Amino acid sequence: MQNIFITLLHISMRNSSTILTILFFLSSLNFVHAQLMDGSNGTFTHADSLRGGLRVERTCYDVTFYNLNITLDIPNKSISGYNQIYFNTRKDFITMQIDLFENMVIDKILYKGTTLKYTRDANAVFVQMTDTIRKFNSDMIEVHYHGNPIVAKRAPWDGGFVFTKDNEDKDWVGVACEGTGASLWWPCKDHLSDEPDSMEVTCNYPKDLFFVGNGQMVRNTTSTTTNLRTTSWKSSYPINNYNVTLNIGNYKHFSDIYTSKKLGKNLALDYYVMPYNYDKAVKQFKQVKPMMAIYEKYLGPYPFWNDGYALVETPYLGMEHQGAIAYGNNYKTGYAGSDYSRIGLDFDYIIIHETGHEWWGNSISCKDIADMWIHESFCTYSEALYVEGMYGKKKAQEYINAKKETIDNKAPIQGKYGVNNEGDGDMYNKGMLFLNTLRTVVNNDSLWFATLYKMLNTDYYHKNADYNDVVRYFEQTTRKFVNPLFEQYIQKTNIPLLVYKIEDKNKFMKTIYYKWKVDVLNFQMRFYFQYNGKKDDAIATNEWRSYDIRVKNIKKFVVDQNRMYIDVQELK
Repeated sequence: MQNIFITLLHISMRNSSTILTILFFLSSLNFVHAQLMDGSNGTFTHADSLRGGLRVERTCYDVTFYNLNITLDIPNKSISGYNQIYFNTRKDFITMQIDLFENMVIDKILYKGTTLKYTRDANAVFVQMTDTIRKFNSDMIEVHYHGNPIVAKRAPWDGGFVFTKDNEDKDWVGVACEGTGASLWWPCKDHLSDEPDSMEVTCNYPKDLFFVGNGQMVRNTTSTTTNLRTTSWKSSYPINNYNVTLNIGNYKHFSDIYTSKKLGKNLALDYYVMPYNYDKAVKQFKQVKPMMAIYEKYLGPYPFWNDGYALVETPYLGMEHQGAIAYGNNYKTGYAGSDYSRIGLDFDYIIIHETGHEWWGNSISCKDIADMWIHESFCTYSEALYVEGMYGKKKAQEYINAKKETIDNKAPIQGKYGVNNEGDGDMYNKGMLFLNTLRTVVNNDSLWFATLYKMLNTDYYHKNADYNDVVRYFEQTTRKFVNPLFEQYIQKTNIPLLVYKIEDKNKFMKTIYYKWKVDVLNFQMRFYFQYNGKKDDAIATNEWRSYDIRVKNIKKFVVDQNRMYIDVQELK
C-alpha cells in the first residue's frame, strides 16, 4: 500500500490537470518510509535488529491468541487497557521479548497473579519470568499499559492513529501501522513470522459512535453510568499484527451477499460508511461481487469466509486490514480519481487492490518484512487478473505493460532480513511484470493457474512464506528452473537484457547470435521474436548462442517485450 503514490506521480507528470495532485502527494514524500526503522544508506541500528530480528527471547514462544481490551479517550488521543498474550512455549526460557513503543507506558505485567519485572531497550520489552518456563506448555501474560500513541502525519504512508472529524463534525478515528508496527499502539510480539491463531479486540469508547474491527462482532453493550459503549470483534483466523485495526465513527451499515459457485454457500458482505455517503457507497460497492467472482476463479474462495468480508470507510486512503478493509478512495474511480490503469479503465483501485491482499498478504503472509514483495507483487498481479477476468487477456496485457514507465529499477525489491527493512517500492509494478514474465516462461496457463490456486488454497493457506519457500514452490510445481529468474528480478536491481546481433552466414541464410546480460549465474530463459511476418522463439543463457534462419534478408526483427519484462539491445 505504502508506495503506490509513486505511480500516480508518473501519471500526473503527463497530465497538467492533475498537477495539484502531484503537489499534494509530494508533500507526503518524506513520510513514505516513515513506518519503517530502516537504517540510512544500508546501515542499520540496534533498534532495527531488536524489531526485525529473531533472537532466542522471541523464538522461545509462539503466540496463539491475543485478547486486547482498551479504552479510547478521543479528546486526549490516548489509550489505556491491557493485552492478554497467550502462547505455546517452544523451548525453556526465563526471559521473553514483547514489543511496545517506548512512548507508551507499561503499568504492570502479570503472570498468574504475580507482577513481573521487565527492562526496556528502545521499543523492545524484555520480561523476566519468576521461574523457568518449560517447553511444550501453554501459558499467558497480561500487559497493562497506557499512553498517547503516535498520530500519523500522513496515513497510511506513515504509521499511527488518525483523529479527525467527519463532515457532520462527529469524531472519526482510524489507525494504520503497516511497517511501523502494531506495537505503536498495543503490546505484542511484533514480528511477521508469528501470527496468533485468532484474536479478540474489545474497545470502550463514546456511545454515540460505533467501532468496526476485524472479523465478527461478538459483543456490543452500552453503559448507563460511564457514557461508554463496549464493542468486541473477534478474528477466528490467523492475522498478522499490522492488520489489526480500529475504525470508530458515526457509521451507517448496509450489507449484501455473495454466493460462491465453488462452495455453493453465501459470504456476508458488510459495508460501514459515513451516512452522507450512503448513496455513493451503494453504487460504488457494486464492484465487489464481480471482483469476488473473478478472484475466486483465479485465486480460490475468499480465505476468511466465516469472518465475512467488509469495507469500512476511513479518513485515510486505504489499507488491507483483514476482514475490515480500509476504504478511503472517496467513491471515485481509479486512484483518488486519477486513471491509475493508464489505459482508461474506470474501476475503483482501492477496492480491487486492497481486496487482493486478503489472499496475498493476509492469507499468505511473509515471515520477514524484507519479503513484503510477496504481498505487494502478487497482489498487484491480482489486479491484472481482475482486468483479465473483466475485459480479457489482451486488455490485461495492456494494463500490465502500461506500468513499465513507473518503474525505476534503482534498488532490489527484496529488503534485508532481520532489521525490519522492506525492499524498493518497485515491488508493486515490477513484481507484477515479473509474474507476467514467469507466466510466459511457464507457457501453460492451466499449470500456471493451478500453481497459484494450490499455493493459496492448500500449501500456504493461512501460512507464512519467505523468498526460498516461494522459489522452491514454483520450481516444484512448474518443473521449471526459475531460481535464477527470481534472483535476478527480486534480489537484483536490473532486469534481464537480451543482446543480439545478426550476421550473414551465406547468401541464403542469416545467423542470430544472442545471450542474456544479467547479474546471476546459470540464467536461462526463452525469448520470443518475429521476423518477416513469422514467429519463433529460442532459449538464451549467459553465454552466446546462435540460431540460423533460412532467409536472404531479415525485415522487422522484433523481440516480444509485451509478455516479458526485458530490455533488448542489438549489437551492430
